[in-house]
Amino acid sequence: MEKESFEDYGIKLPYRRRSGNVKCVCPNCKTSGRAHPDDKSLSVNIDEGLWNCHYCGWSGALKGYEGRQSHQRRQYTRPLPLQETGLSQKVINYFSLRGISLETLKKMHIAEGKEFMPQVGKEMNTVQFPYYLEGELINVKYRTGDKKFKMVAGAELIPYNIDGIRDKDTCYIVEGEMDALSLIEVGVDNVISVPNGANKNLEWLDEIWEGWIEDKSTIYIAVDNDTKGVELRNNLVARLGAERCMTVGWTDGCKDANDVLKSHGRQALQGCLLRAEDVKIGGVFTSSDHKMELDALYNGEGIPKGKTIGHENLDSLVSFETKRLMIVTGEPSSGKSEFVDEICVRLNLRYNWKVAYFSPENMPLEYHDVKLIEKLVGRRFGRATMTQEMYERAYERVNDNFFHIMPEDGYTIDKILAKARYLKRRKGISMVVLDPYNRIDMGAERDEYVFIRSLLRELTNFAQRNDLLMCLVAHPRKISKLENNTGIPSLNDISGSKDFWNMADYGIVVHRDREEQRVLVRVSKIKYRQLGSEGDAFFKYNLENGRYSPCVEGQPVVMDNRSYLDADNAADVAQHETPSTPMQPGDNYDFLSDVGNECPF
Repeated sequence: MEKESFEDYGIKLPYRRRSGNVKCVCPNCKTSGRAHPDDKSLSVNIDEGLWNCHYCGWSGALKGYEGRQSHQRRQYTRPLPLQETGLSQKVINYFSLRGISLETLKKMHIAEGKEFMPQVGKEMNTVQFPYYLEGELINVKYRTGDKKFKMVAGAELIPYNIDGIRDKDTCYIVEGEMDALSLIEVGVDNVISVPNGANKNLEWLDEIWEGWIEDKSTIYIAVDNDTKGVELRNNLVARLGAERCMTVGWTDGCKDANDVLKSHGRQALQGCLLRAEDVKIGGVFTSSDHKMELDALYNGEGIPKGKTIGHENLDSLVSFETKRLMIVTGEPSSGKSEFVDEICVRLNLRYNWKVAYFSPENMPLEYHDVKLIEKLVGRRFGRATMTQEMYERAYERVNDNFFHIMPEDGYTIDKILAKARYLKRRKGISMVVLDPYNRIDMGAERDEYVFIRSLLRELTNFAQRNDLLMCLVAHPRKISKLENNTGIPSLNDISGSKDFWNMADYGIVVHRDREEQRVLVRVSKIKYRQLGSEGDAFFKYNLENGRYSPCVEGQPVVMDNRSYLDADNAADVAQHETPSTPMQPGDNYDFLSDVGNECPF
């Protein structure tokens, strides 16, 4: 029996509630003309999947619902209440130099006090930024005068000042607490700071989407004018929707909102906010349209490399980035779909990339989930080889990070991409896999050549507009008709059109070498040199878990059967990739850059 969710019936649970009894707005009588349609008259038992409205009598139960007992939501630590005994004159003076008044500090309950700092192994005087949610203290950021900081161990990460945007039609998003305080200082209270700095991981949006972000008509992106800030801005625009986003630029020479306030005053910061610009969606562009990006590249380390998957032999050839189109081919039973899964799982483990699949050949869908779970756990699927705890943890990972697109009314590309666009907005996916090409419905088009060219253009444009890596898996012609005599297909051998080669940003061939008992992964095209170069990498396929192990001449092949859900093993997957480490709240700005090493408080 297919499982249902409360969302299927229009029931929106309160933020962060995944168990117990709750009160909600009843979707059945909300539009019936009742005097108070927003009254929470619907009682919901989340654990049992039941509901009943005390106003209209609507009741029901979810089909196939197994409750939440077997999937325990993480229990977060709650910080002790802050001792708001007043701020010292040194702290007041420090914030005053930054343009932040004592009135704003009191309004935001900024505190000062001793706190044990693990970096030095002793108590130090700290400024304390409280994180509230619906008036409840959820987390605290402690910061010393010499730039040491910490959050409450085990506490939940939420955006700073989340209560400030509740029931507001618009909101501002900045990178740090000081920038949020700066906007509040000039009268803009509807501002939040991202909880994990200028980081591509936007999972926090999943938790606050309903009730906090979904209903905003306009969202102002007011992040830092540096490389990481530009990347964060672009990621937020792609996730939130360009049609409702505006971007805030800063006065020349200033990096962020607090820089403007400190150096030029209140009116200058207010002017920057008033001059916010629409996101340019299409048309004609000049260099001034992307001057911020050019400045960030000039002041940084040039054009960055993409993301690697942690197999050194392939990492030396190719790195992946969003806004690109990747074509993967290989003869039937060569393992091309399995290797695409390998790429997806490892990008998810290393960078938290979420993936959506349109994969009609992986039916029923649970069979595909089995493959993903095996790659995560490192064991064959089933009770005989996998513990219940392993299965439950892997299930949660797959459920939260891998999604299936199967439109009920046909497999046209428009319908597939409409679902992908929803998953980008709602779940923050970074990659879409279409496997295989020949299961996409041509619709009314009868000329396959015209259809392929149109399809590839649409996929490329969709990838760029929505900040996604699009992966299209396509079968080659019969081996007897290949252009070369090696028996190894190329992108030019894909049936239908040479545009599979011409229009790809990445071209990858997966070929099973049955004589050598190994798999060839050939990077046959890289459009941009910073992303890699052409070449071959060889792998051994692990029948126990569907993983691939590098096969390098002169080196033993090590079959990896570890569980990547164990912390040590997961860290080992990403051991060569320092950018994969998430930043902590507040790590995105230099709190005391203007006072040197001397602690002012």
